[in-house]
Amino acid sequence: MKIMGIDEAGRGSVLGPLVVCGVALEEERIKYLERLGLKDSKKVSPKRRIALYRKINRIAECHTVHITAKDIDMLRSRDVNLNEIEKIAINRIIGKSSPSTCFIDSMDVKPERLTGELEAIHPEVKVVAEHKADDRYPIVSAASIIAKVERDRAIQDIRKECKADIGSGYPSDPKTIKFLKTLSPGELPDFVRRSWATVEKIIK
Repeated sequence: MKIMGIDEAGRGSVLGPLVVCGVALEEERIKYLERLGLKDSKKVSPKRRIALYRKINRIAECHTVHITAKDIDMLRSRDVNLNEIEKIAINRIIGKSSPSTCFIDSMDVKPERLTGELEAIHPEVKVVAEHKADDRYPIVSAASIIAKVERDRAIQDIRKECKADIGSGYPSDPKTIKFLKTLSPGELPDFVRRSWATVEKIIK
């Protein structure tokens, strides 16, 4: 019996990718994750996250999907909303791993709707979609940590590329807003989510 947990990082960001991660482990080995004392990645220090990232990768099967800002903008231009974009990644991850049970931190306001949609596509998989699943299930906490570390690395790469302090990439970060205000409307980098209302408002 293979158990999988799925979570994301960067959903609400205006810069960089949305990273969706699935961590899978045989049921009898879940105890190894539990011993790590995992929590939602937002409640773990960056240094601790990196240490846990390495440990999780050693003992579990990890699948990540990076959806670039450019791809997000392209899909949104075709009326594909963010939930549907995330589902594309989730379906890809489930298809790669073929778990028997999949726990997901639900992005849908109605978790049961997400459960039904995914079980219809993957009838061999039992799906458990819940809000705050990353606090309840160590396997989802593990996915949260892997996604967060990979997302942070992507942001670090962007900083090096543009040689600027872009902050965290979220609209609540003053450094990110300050960086956006330096950009020219006709020359937005590919790592900027142009379809975000925050970006449109600032650039205009």
